[in-house]
Amino acid sequence: MRAKIEDMVLYLHKEDVPEFKKGGSVVRNSYFWALRSIAGQAYRNRDWEYESEVWIALSRMLLSFSESRYLGLSETILEFPRSQEQIPDVLRSVSTWE
Repeated sequence: MRAKIEDMVLYLHKEDVPEFKKGGSVVRNSYFWALRSIAGQAYRNRDWEYESEVWIALSRMLLSFSESRYLGLSETILEFPRSQEQIPDVLRSVSTWE
């Protein structure tokens, strides 16, 4: 998922966040609700926002869903642009550079 950090807020690109699909996969819908539940802002057609206070929870959640192997790495890894100065330690295990 494309991500960026501005003013200690993590933004997930609106096109990369999971979608809720009625009658869809239980795992994917659970993933949607789990990510949405800790987001500061999670509006349709806008980037989702995560304050630094929830980054440890986000990291653990992404690791858990990644280890389940029901979702692909592109859905559970944060992809930061090369212009991002550095990736915070708490997010490093679930992050990469684009």
